[in-house]
Amino acid sequence: MVEYNYIKALHLIFVITWFAGLFYIVRLFVYQIEASEKPSPEREIIGDQLKLMAKRLWLIITWPSMFLAVGFGIYILALRPFYLSDAWMQVKLGFVVALIIYHIKCHMIYKNLQQDEVRYRSNFMRLFNEGATIILFSVVFLVILKNAINWIYGTLGILVFAILLMLGFRFYKRIREKQ
Repeated sequence: MVEYNYIKALHLIFVITWFAGLFYIVRLFVYQIEASEKPSPEREIIGDQLKLMAKRLWLIITWPSMFLAVGFGIYILALRPFYLSDAWMQVKLGFVVALIIYHIKCHMIYKNLQQDEVRYRSNFMRLFNEGATIILFSVVFLVILKNAINWIYGTLGILVFAILLMLGFRFYKRIREKQ
């Protein structure tokens, strides 16, 4: 029991640092894209600093956090394999796969921006940033509520939350455009 609690605590710590890295890297993408639109030499000065910040965050914090979170999660499942038969765990693992795909997409964007290849607009990145938020909310509610969750209401709740995020994004965009 003691071993399980330590592994669970480590898993949670690295899940938190993984999400922190994912949230912040996309914000850095927004700033890098906006810096690329500035005149020289401001573009190069700001761009170089943001690339360095992104590199350190991505390679020193976010990637290792992902591997450790997943590794400790696998260790938990090795200690408690009966979790795999629970519906909530199967759904959670689906969200973990979605988060890994999101992480890989972030890596592709990171590599492009490190080479000064801007393929997205800053507004897209602001919206893209909400993908991790939706996964985070989904997983936390799923893990806390487990079998008590009503799948229909849970799914509708996530959809309503996503719609509210989109509306909030549009409202924020209008405010920014007025300034």
